[in-house]
Amino acid sequence: MNAVLALENGSWYRGAAAGASGVARGEVVFNTSMTGYQEVLTDPSYARQIVTMTCPEIGNYGVTVEDVESRGPQVAGFVVREASPIASNWRSTGTLRDYLADNGVVAIAGIDTRALTRELRTAGAMRGVIATGDVDPDELVGQAREVAPMEGSDLVQAVTCAEPFDWPSGGDADGADGLEPAGFRRAPARPGDRRFRIAAYDFGLKRNILRRLAAHGCDVRVFPAATPASELLAVEPDGVFLSNGPGDPAPLDYAVANARRVIEADMPVFGICLGHQVLSLAMGATTYKLKFGHRGANHPVKQVSTGQVEITSQNHGFAVEPESVPDDVEVTHLNLYDGTIEGLRHRRQPVFCVQYHPEASPGPHDADYLFSRFLEEMARRAA
Repeated sequence: MNAVLALENGSWYRGAAAGASGVARGEVVFNTSMTGYQEVLTDPSYARQIVTMTCPEIGNYGVTVEDVESRGPQVAGFVVREASPIASNWRSTGTLRDYLADNGVVAIAGIDTRALTRELRTAGAMRGVIATGDVDPDELVGQAREVAPMEGSDLVQAVTCAEPFDWPSGGDADGADGLEPAGFRRAPARPGDRRFRIAAYDFGLKRNILRRLAAHGCDVRVFPAATPASELLAVEPDGVFLSNGPGDPAPLDYAVANARRVIEADMPVFGICLGHQVLSLAMGATTYKLKFGHRGANHPVKQVSTGQVEITSQNHGFAVEPESVPDDVEVTHLNLYDGTIEGLRHRRQPVFCVQYHPEASPGPHDADYLFSRFLEEMARRAA
């Protein structure tokens, strides 16, 4: 079946349908990861985005239930140069094409993704539409221009959990099965040690964050995004975690207010991705939209204090404005591509956050030490 991808600037690309039939609308972005496409598809941070994979062939190792990061695909649409018709891996339970079709993801293959990526780098992320069948490209361009912009949109409410749940517990309020992937490593308990108790805000939480917290010796209770801070503090946690998620942090007044209350409680706090941005706003900084964002599994980040470089997994379209960072907050990490802020720490309180994804999935594990740092903050407070 034919398919067309149209952008708001008037450009359009004709290819072939590679998933479900229908129409997909959203912000068109690109991801430079060579692997990890199933983790990308199921990352809630991609809500209302049409993701273009820059690697020319996607899907060669198929799909498996162990690699999902949420209850199912979260992207608005998917764009690839070539969607592999076969799945060559012993873990695979099916092909990428079947997975996309079975889960209602509209996708397009057979287009020049290199040209598309260059266009997005030059013009910036744009609103777009994918439609399958016999469609008029010019009409789709008009539809793309009617797609709601990412700025000012609260997308968290569409991806957060409906009710609190515990991890590990075997399930959650949205039907997630709590599966732990092959190779999952749980930190052994040391004599006299106890597992830390974490209260986590779900802004679009990836499962591997929960897996890594559990592996580091933590039990986690996850709360919906708009839960009052008093309810999290009422469970007497050792620390509070703010998760990744989609969209613009600026309209999340409720999340920023709750983060501010948690900070005032002198509670160890760790934020990732959108959680980093929410904490930044709560500490007095401001955010802005990047031209085309950072999405991929190979982004170099420098620790300011040591100069050490770590290769990181990233997925965000907004960043913290450097000039807005208050004096009582220090910049801990910088992106080596463009110098944007990748990490912050409060100078007097046990609060820190990073823009990238230390839990990886997909990506390298260079930044897993940040989970240990969170445990150190909680141990210091307990002592």
